[in-house]
Amino acid sequence: MAKKPERPVGRVVDPLPSGSKPDMRPLHGRWVVLEPVFAAAHAKDLYDSFKDSDPEGDVWTYMPYGPWQSFEQFEAWVKDRATSRDPWFYAFINRATGKAVGMGAFMRSDAPNGVIEIGHIWMSPGLQQTREATEVIFLMIRHCFDDLGVRRLEWKCDALNAPSRKAAERFGFTFEGVFRQHLIVKGRNRDTAWFAILDKDWQLIRAGFERWLDLRNFDEKGRQKAKLQVA
Repeated sequence: MAKKPERPVGRVVDPLPSGSKPDMRPLHGRWVVLEPVFAAAHAKDLYDSFKDSDPEGDVWTYMPYGPWQSFEQFEAWVKDRATSRDPWFYAFINRATGKAVGMGAFMRSDAPNGVIEIGHIWMSPGLQQTREATEVIFLMIRHCFDDLGVRRLEWKCDALNAPSRKAAERFGFTFEGVFRQHLIVKGRNRDTAWFAILDKDWQLIRAGFERWLDLRNFDEKGRQKAKLQVA
């Protein structure tokens, strides 16, 4: 009697993920600090960071919330975010000014499987396309791999959001496909583009970030000399 062929199985995971979840610790960088969002400390700065510089509300085009008609509405929204645990929301603080200029979150934590996502990321016009913006993402990625011990870090966005897709690839995330008709956002269909970084790729990606963020990579006006290369 012929021997029944063995079915293929995945490799053994050893060691297993630590099972750690975000604990709301501050994340410190050279130019930015990420702090757990708190309305009394951050709401006014955050509101001021976009209310005049983004009159058309472009920041909120692909977000499930915003724009707001008043500071009071925005403050109430921030208060709700501050009490959330998964997502865990952070404010992005510019060290030079001490002002909050954007927000983001760790979310969809699956600690036993070592998976988490960074999302709800929005940056005021003054933060976009700066070295501070890149450092924000580096701090979030580093926290996931170095502190939480994840195996897989995800980035998802509206498939029509070209800037977010470009940013994901710049930061070392690999495109994995599109989930069609994934969500309804503000009454509109959303196909969702999925990206991920795996733990086996993190050290190479980390080295690329660290080279780019080195002070020697910037001129006296803070402009980059070499582009970010994470692969």
